[in-house]
Amino acid sequence: MVSASSGPASFQTGFPIRPDRLVEARTPDDVREAVAYAAGHGLRLTAHATGHGLPGAVEGGVLVVTRGLDSVTVDPVARTATIGAGAAWGAVTAAAAPHGLAPLNGSSPSVGAVSYTLGGGLGILARQFGYAADQVRALEVVTADGALRRVTPEREPELFWGLRGGGRRLGVVTSLEIGLVAVERLYGGAIAFDGERAAEVTARYLEWTRTVPETLTSSLSALPYPDLPQVPEEVRGRYVVSVRVAFTGDATEGDRLVAPLRAIAPALEDAFREMPYTESPTIHNDPPFPHAYYGEGLMLRELDAARAARVLELTGPGASMMNVVQLNHLGGAMAGQSEPASAVPYRDAGFLLRLLSPLDGTDVPAVRALYGEVSGVLGPLVQGRAANFCFGGGDRAPGFHEPETAKRLAGLVSQYDPAGLFGGPYEG
Repeated sequence: MVSASSGPASFQTGFPIRPDRLVEARTPDDVREAVAYAAGHGLRLTAHATGHGLPGAVEGGVLVVTRGLDSVTVDPVARTATIGAGAAWGAVTAAAAPHGLAPLNGSSPSVGAVSYTLGGGLGILARQFGYAADQVRALEVVTADGALRRVTPEREPELFWGLRGGGRRLGVVTSLEIGLVAVERLYGGAIAFDGERAAEVTARYLEWTRTVPETLTSSLSALPYPDLPQVPEEVRGRYVVSVRVAFTGDATEGDRLVAPLRAIAPALEDAFREMPYTESPTIHNDPPFPHAYYGEGLMLRELDAARAARVLELTGPGASMMNVVQLNHLGGAMAGQSEPASAVPYRDAGFLLRLLSPLDGTDVPAVRALYGEVSGVLGPLVQGRAANFCFGGGDRAPGFHEPETAKRLAGLVSQYDPAGLFGGPYEG
């Protein structure tokens, strides 16, 4: 199964993918063969499924593409799903829905469910149910010694801790068993405002987040929409600030909760409605097509209106490049450690600031410089980085985990991958 290749197609097109050898895995044994080959030839091994969150370029080594491991099996009695490493969230959601169940998926149905979960997994219902990693019951993983291990809290508890929130350096996960939640429908959608009111809308949003229950998860986005025919007319060619909401209560209560948002200003679009859970991707409407992008995810203790306004000023229409800004409201069930504990970091963060910049016509150093300015504005509010949202994050300095968690993960990496098959020493 190991072959020469210039690399597969990927959702992320901003970085070259040129491995020495490519494995398109169809079974866990294919992954074991790839690990044995890489170890035997002194090559580094990288794995990805959909390519949404590639940490950067793949130059040389062995690349394992797991999109062929895309099985999804639901046990409605146990309220669990067993998902292969290549399964995307859309397939998992579709399989769970007939049973009145849902996974803790993210906003995009085409993101790989396993890699998302290993990074923590910040979903659209996260304030009510926590991180996706909190729902993991068992993992099957090929470690650097070529062994296929079934990892549970009872069997190899330390590895179970580390794989959930820090797993990309500990092996190639071939499948997960995850818990599902009893959600069939929700109230949600987005409300959009003219970007000229960006500072005002953001200030009001920050105030509003202090009043909402844990059953409501939300985010704010700010982006310039291109002037293209496929973009809805009401936002085409405009700088737009939107608030997106997912609430598991009824529509009457949902309307009451979003009333303060509707009172901010006349809306360009108001799409709040009750919907089946399978339609939840319409809340964010993430782009479905491959493209080149670079990104940053900053975990913040808190955020005030003045700093938020300065971030929008730096990244808005006056910036030298296009930027998409997203602010996720955290807290709720994400705060405090899960049981059993995991390596998911920064549980006490109040917000996640996500920056994404298309790379077509823009060079990475310019994007890095802008992100550095944003970090300078936020200063002591920044706790660290969110690995799932540092697109192209292989060039980033440490900061993906708190010092004690990073030290513990480094010990696990040295134990399970002493030769550095999946990378060098863990630096956090």
